[in-house]
Amino acid sequence: MSERVERAVRSLSEFPVPGPEAGQYPVEYIAARRRLVAERRADTVVVAAAEESEPGSEDLAILRQFHRCPVRVVRVPAGEVAAYVGRLASLADGADGGSGSGPAAGNAAAGGDGAGAASGLQDELSLDALAREGPVVSFVNSVLFDAVGERASDVHLERFSREAVVRYRVDGVLRPVRRIPLHLFRGVSSRVKVMANLNIMEQRRPQDGRMSVELGGTPVDVRVSVVPIARGESIVLRLFPERAKRFRLDGLGLSARHVAALREVLSIPHGIFLVSGPTGSGKSTTLHAMLGELPTDRLKVVSIEDPVENVVDGIDQIQTDEAIGLTFAEVLRRVLRQDPDVIVVGEIRDQDTAELAVRAALTGHLVLASLHTNDAASAVTRLRDIGVPAYLIAAVLRGAMAQRLVRRVCPRCSEPRSPSAAEAKALEGVGANGHAATPRFLAGVGCAECGGTGYAGRMAVAELFRMEDEPARLVAAEAGAHRIAEFLAERGVESLTVAAVRAAAEGLTSVSEAVAVGAAGR
Repeated sequence: MSERVERAVRSLSEFPVPGPEAGQYPVEYIAARRRLVAERRADTVVVAAAEESEPGSEDLAILRQFHRCPVRVVRVPAGEVAAYVGRLASLADGADGGSGSGPAAGNAAAGGDGAGAASGLQDELSLDALAREGPVVSFVNSVLFDAVGERASDVHLERFSREAVVRYRVDGVLRPVRRIPLHLFRGVSSRVKVMANLNIMEQRRPQDGRMSVELGGTPVDVRVSVVPIARGESIVLRLFPERAKRFRLDGLGLSARHVAALREVLSIPHGIFLVSGPTGSGKSTTLHAMLGELPTDRLKVVSIEDPVENVVDGIDQIQTDEAIGLTFAEVLRRVLRQDPDVIVVGEIRDQDTAELAVRAALTGHLVLASLHTNDAASAVTRLRDIGVPAYLIAAVLRGAMAQRLVRRVCPRCSEPRSPSAAEAKALEGVGANGHAATPRFLAGVGCAECGGTGYAGRMAVAELFRMEDEPARLVAAEAGAHRIAEFLAERGVESLTVAAVRAAAEGLTSVSEAVAVGAAGR
């Protein structure tokens, strides 16, 4: 008989569950993996698993090789497993928990082909126990708690040959905050994997997962990415505090003119509007903020994302998964049968997705999508390069916006300052001549509020154009991005660089941040 899982849920009371002295798993393993030995027979071992923690095929193979006989898994209520753990823990209090006759002893006796698998299971038991140690749990909790307090968007846990470090990304800048004792790192890694329901034994392949925690009364969703590196592992935690889930256009830092233009776009019954910029420029946040302006009780809104980072009520959010064929194009093809009013495409990457988005716009849908381009004019030529005919772009495109994120000057420690000679020269070099009539340049000197950086938070700067008769003619005539940009400048459309300098002149960001935007756009 090979290993198998019974579908019916049964009670532990139906089985003669062996205790620690009869080879039961250690309490740490049972608590973490929520499975235990329910019965030992002459030719089979029955393993009880909590309903929601059903073992996968790899788990079954490991258990079979460890026990060196077929394994049958029965599903039992999670509460019964928890109660058994409590009883076992109380019996083991002050003793060794029967480890001499449990799985560890079985590992010592195992030989032949099963020895490697038995060792692997013992390693898993040890890692489960290590992940539950007080110092490890406290360390992981404190790292997450401090990260939320410091407004970090990402936490990096990295193990190198001589040290392990914790780094926070705050306002787009990565900085080290503490070291991890080398002897704790494996436990920290296991703890994170247990919390994210990942395989704690896997250290050779990347793994992705999610978890939800509550830190200081704030619910936080955490996206977990684990990647093996030369000397250890790199673990990156992307944090999504609950309070940040609902974005508003007027809270992004965009100018009043741009906010008004985006709200006008949302009133259009059909067509395509593009938001462009490099990775990390806030495109997804802007799209979510636009969705926050829609009356979702009266509209069918569908969002296709990779991944779904912020779950928003009232919107059908679909995550792509190329491993099973759920590409942007395939999901969009299915979404068109869902009678949507507004469709959000997280990213137009290929010709199939672009053509389907155009078809959706032509058949009466408003499509909001993102692209990777440096400026708004290039969004037009990018669609053309992907394979969308120019005449179709001219027919469906309603406008485009390119954006960047700049750090806000800390309001607590900001002081007036004039641009240095080098900064003034740099501003001239990027062609930024337009700014407030009476500049009020500020710079943060650093305080406890901003962690000594001089910055607190970020804001978006953007260039935006709406499609009108003349731009449409240029697009239809297959004009290049440079010609379109020239025309927009003649019509008074503010470039990204000018928008950044204006924000600096109004004291919202620093001159150095504005210069960086101009330099990146060249």
